[in-house]
Amino acid sequence: MKKQTVLITGASAGLGAEFARRLAARGDDLVLVARRADRLERLAAELTGVRVTTIAMDLAVPEAGAKLSAAVDAAGVTVTSLINNAGFGAQRLFHERDAAHVDAEVMLNVSSLVSITHAFLDRLRAGDGFLINLASVVAFQPSPRMAVYAATKAFVLSFTEALWYENRDSRLRVLAICPGATETEFFEVAGQGADGGTRRMRADQVVERALRAVERRNPPPVVVTGALNKASALAGRFASRRLVTRVVGMMMDRSWAATEVSSRV
Repeated sequence: MKKQTVLITGASAGLGAEFARRLAARGDDLVLVARRADRLERLAAELTGVRVTTIAMDLAVPEAGAKLSAAVDAAGVTVTSLINNAGFGAQRLFHERDAAHVDAEVMLNVSSLVSITHAFLDRLRAGDGFLINLASVVAFQPSPRMAVYAATKAFVLSFTEALWYENRDSRLRVLAICPGATETEFFEVAGQGADGGTRRMRADQVVERALRAVERRNPPPVVVTGALNKASALAGRFASRRLVTRVVGMMMDRSWAATEVSSRV
């Protein structure tokens, strides 16, 4: 790909920060967006040789796309690629969760992602860049104890696949990346048992796979990272919904119980 100016949401840590480092090393200019200004500034200081614009903004708000677009315009930046990385989850029984926390999760993971994509899509279609949306392997099956998170990622997967088809007449490359458990700060919010007892990948492995896919001449609409995660996604397509939900539910129950025991030791 030619040099891009990439907007990355949730850029202050985890996969967002790793995307920033890899793209800066490639020579791309960056617009880094997250709530924590201090973290963004520290990351920007690492990234030499490219233009880095930081925007401290909470995206879990109505009309996030319009607000972010206005901030980007005010900074005098023309965005050519977008990575919708911001999101969070929580491992807990749905009826035990705080309603405001649930609303914020849906707002950030779904509503704001759609709003931001809509706000920038015409600009992306005008060039030869890419749109990467962070889904998850849990998009392929329900996840008890993370019911809302899995449902939001199923939305992201379906939404991105549709955009992949709708934009086939442009030079824009559209991709949903579906990692499994990845070693990031996600688990500090969601809970350490949110990995379901599965092995966690490294952030750099996920980012490398995503960028390698999007740099192809004809990228696929979806990339699942890791052999075991691919097997899990396939199982969700071919096994009965009852069986898949039971298996995932038992995994999540065991990981929750193990985490509870370790926290009391």
